[in-house]
Amino acid sequence: MTFLNSAQIVAYLGPGGSYTEMAKDVFCERYELNAQWETRPTIKKVLEFVDTTPNSVAVLPIENSIEGAVRETIDNLIRTKNPKIKILSEIVMPIKHCLLSRTTELYSISNIISHPQALAQCQNFIHNEMPRHLNIIQVASTSEAAKSLQNYNLTYAAIGSKKTAEIYSLNILKDNINDDPDNKTRFALIGDFDTPKTQQDNTALAFSTENKSGALLEILQIFHDYEINLSYIDSRPSKTKFGEYTFFVDFDGHVSDEKIIKVLKEVQEHTLYYRLVGSYERW
Repeated sequence: MTFLNSAQIVAYLGPGGSYTEMAKDVFCERYELNAQWETRPTIKKVLEFVDTTPNSVAVLPIENSIEGAVRETIDNLIRTKNPKIKILSEIVMPIKHCLLSRTTELYSISNIISHPQALAQCQNFIHNEMPRHLNIIQVASTSEAAKSLQNYNLTYAAIGSKKTAEIYSLNILKDNINDDPDNKTRFALIGDFDTPKTQQDNTALAFSTENKSGALLEILQIFHDYEINLSYIDSRPSKTKFGEYTFFVDFDGHVSDEKIIKVLKEVQEHTLYYRLVGSYERW
């Protein structure tokens, strides 16, 4: 039995065959989740589902080793109506992109459909091995791209996994087309559950400060004074006022640690906006 024993539904970015579905399978095995599955066509829709559905969790990509943070996941995660929705767990999966099509002839391809992240991760292949005037269509997921090929002629291809090719009966025109052979994506399990403390925990936090000199430094100084290791820091536009930003940090420790409790209390006293994004076992 795990801390997720009451989870009844697992939502993820669909349709089937995506890397997110593969991550969902890993999470379900890891936490022995015998739950109903629900797919949604966009990251925002997945988070809206878990935000409004009790006893549910969601699986979404959160960071790629090449393209960095998945902005759509982060931006929507901190804006859920339920402030207790947070990251519960993470896994890191290798990403092996393939060029998929209903045809077997690579030279006939003049159109590619895929998710923006997948396209960005295969830029060298697209630039060097595909036609100069290639038409590119962006969609919400790699699995949606593969599924949509049935609506197009044989000049169209999609970027996806070998599993995607199997599910939608597509030919693999070329495999391992991602620019970096060590391409990996971090996936998060998200929901309203309390996570247990382990020996290798990570805590994620979102906050904003006054728009004045030294405001961010004051926050960072708190972590320094308590000798807390910051492993990640990023910023995103606040979407409320031009020139104002929301900062994201990852750091070592669990929210139940005595030292982390003190750190978070002091950080909250120096912020205009504060949101715990998660405290969970590091992969």
